[in-house]
Amino acid sequence: MNWASWTTCGVFAGTGGVRTEEVGVVKGDLTVHTTWSNGQAEVAVQYSGASEWYTMAGSPVPCPSEEASRSFHQSVVEAVRAGGAATVPVLHGVE
Repeated sequence: MNWASWTTCGVFAGTGGVRTEEVGVVKGDLTVHTTWSNGQAEVAVQYSGASEWYTMAGSPVPCPSEEASRSFHQSVVEAVRAGGAATVPVLHGVE
């Protein structure tokens, strides 16, 4: 089984925050974590320094490779910074 994970700490959510499955919108200083395995990427966020993780709305998504998951993680970080009740970005060209 192949897998990879990416974590970016200290991501300040833009106005409107990030939508999660468990608690709705979260705002402020967040840590973003993407795990890729078996052709799927799962995204979770937490308040930086906290212990609880929340599934970002729209996760998981199909993701074909470890390389693609790294680029995808960066697009998630950018979506969090943009705010607007951000959800997981759509991966173009992936079914």
